[in-house]
Amino acid sequence: MACKVRGDMGKLIPVISFFLGAALTAAFVIATMDINWRLSALASWNNNDSPPAVTDEMKALSELTEVLRNASMDDRTVIMTSINRAYAAPGSLLDLFLESFRLGEGTEPLLKHVLIVAMDPAALARCRQVHPHCYLLRRPEGAVDYSDEKRFMSKDYLDMMWGRNLFQQTILQLGFNFLFTDIDIMWFRNPLRHIAITSDIAVANDYYNGDPESLRNRPNGGFLYVRAARRTVDFYRRWRDARRRFPPGTNEQHVLERAQAELSRRADVRMQFLDTAHCGGFCQLSRDMARVCTLHANCCTGLANKVHDLAAVLRDWRNYTAAPPAARRRGGFGWTTPGKCIR
Repeated sequence: MACKVRGDMGKLIPVISFFLGAALTAAFVIATMDINWRLSALASWNNNDSPPAVTDEMKALSELTEVLRNASMDDRTVIMTSINRAYAAPGSLLDLFLESFRLGEGTEPLLKHVLIVAMDPAALARCRQVHPHCYLLRRPEGAVDYSDEKRFMSKDYLDMMWGRNLFQQTILQLGFNFLFTDIDIMWFRNPLRHIAITSDIAVANDYYNGDPESLRNRPNGGFLYVRAARRTVDFYRRWRDARRRFPPGTNEQHVLERAQAELSRRADVRMQFLDTAHCGGFCQLSRDMARVCTLHANCCTGLANKVHDLAAVLRDWRNYTAAPPAARRRGGFGWTTPGKCIR
């Protein structure tokens, strides 16, 4: 995964149509929180002269709040990911993602706090077969179909990423902290223990420069913790506003990387950049399996490539955990070079 966006509205309409259910929810919540959103703004987003019915907003609010409450931890934190039909197919990314929790050290209990957001009915049906907490983002007839794999940086891909950003802000406005994780991230240990209690936002990096507070890190929004607060909602609003300062076709991650110093200063939020030794990926592969918490198939495009190389990651992890404790302490274990993703 919003805000009041000025100008260039036509380019956002596919995103807003897709995330209509979340946007309606956001409108009701923002009205109660007095955060400068109005039903008229939502009406203009959807190219509709009439504001959406309050009953529709309340229904969307009730459904989303219920699934969040059911999945959340005691401190109202929810682990959240998203899938479409392609990612949810048997043997695809969803199966690998869930298997990693079951194989990890102390991660299986975290599954009860994972909310899977389905982008289409087929993905929802598959989610309900394998997981208890599923939520469908409904889209009106005629909206862009997000059920199939989207080519990296294509228009549909960008719409999907900026729409995800909108939905994440909705979660904050409902009063829930979230840890968003892409579906192509494997979980082997609990990464929450590496997020400082003083951090408003904690984000993984494609490349980490060694300083958790340096705004010169290269963040990856596919693994992102945000604490619910007015200042983080304001951060998201400014993030989306910043999009119009960049050329068309710019994704939300690039905008964050270029504008994170300004955004954090103006919204008064503290950002933490996570060490790739703990929350890493294919871009900057951690070689110490004794420290790794999550591993992301970043710096990689193509669903088949991700599935192939992440399956190898899980095999490597099984070999590591099956070794005697003494052998693990001696080290010498590592990841197979991602053969399809990195050549």
